[in-house]
Amino acid sequence: MNESTPVIVRGTSLPTLLTVLFIALKLCGIIGWSWWWVLSPIPITMGVAVVAFTAVFGALALAKKWE
Repeated sequence: MNESTPVIVRGTSLPTLLTVLFIALKLCGIIGWSWWWVLSPIPITMGVAVVAFTAVFGALALAKKWE
């Protein structure tokens, strides 16, 4: 019987680091940005992911349609 080994992902993504950095700077009063801009790396990352998935699945659907 084959046992699969778990995949362990370590590290932090750039958007997460930026979000934490922006929050710290905002709370320390170093930047005077709106909270929308401070938290913007989160929705920007989700938007990029949605566009990428849509493009990939759209291309796959078109490729399957032409077969």
